[in-house]
Amino acid sequence: MDTQAYSKISNAALIQELYRRYRCQEEALRKRIVLLGMPGAGKGTHSAKMLARFCMCHLSTGDLLREEVRSGSEFGKKLKGIMERGELIEDEVMCNLIKQQLAKPACANGAILDGFPRTIPQAEKLDQILKQSGQSIDQAIFMNVQEQIVVDRLGGRWTHLNSGRTYHYKFNPPKVHGVDDVTGEPLVQREDDKEATIRNRLHVYQTKTSPIIDYYRKKGILFEVNAERPVNDIWKDIKTIVKTN
Repeated sequence: MDTQAYSKISNAALIQELYRRYRCQEEALRKRIVLLGMPGAGKGTHSAKMLARFCMCHLSTGDLLREEVRSGSEFGKKLKGIMERGELIEDEVMCNLIKQQLAKPACANGAILDGFPRTIPQAEKLDQILKQSGQSIDQAIFMNVQEQIVVDRLGGRWTHLNSGRTYHYKFNPPKVHGVDDVTGEPLVQREDDKEATIRNRLHVYQTKTSPIIDYYRKKGILFEVNAERPVNDIWKDIKTIVKTN
């Protein structure tokens, strides 16, 4: 635990956080929501907003995998090569990872699945996992955006590795160039945010992941959002979908 970082948090900020958690308990939706869309569509940005507003757990497979890579394990080294090439991880690995996370108490108020499922077999396996505990996916929110916009977005994206916070030097710049707003630590551009890798990731998405949109549409739980608009407009639509459907 970084006690030095916590010592810098004001009493007002602590009180605000306690109030947020109390409000979350009062408004807990206990939904399981899948966020769909190309890399760079804004899933991470709006997952964070949903987490803050509704206290759902945020299951980002990208974050979970990068944590394993940072551990330096043999498995992490294997994952690093796959991720840097923009390829997909084996279904069995991903499904077991998500199953473990869904069983944790942190997901009792609901879960936001960001980056999973990415294939039809993964979606079917996820349904089986949830069915075992009497649950199901309640909503799939498709953040629709054109491919070239994604390339422009991701090409300028820089990340704070320890937290996963992302910035864009055009659309969402840090307060100080090159450093994280919260910790002041350096930002880096991940290998999977460089253009050659981005193009490969989008090819993989179009061939492997996009069919999931129809999978959830046929179930009657798909909601589409125009993700090319300003962040606040997108968030307003997502919040309405989550609260009223």
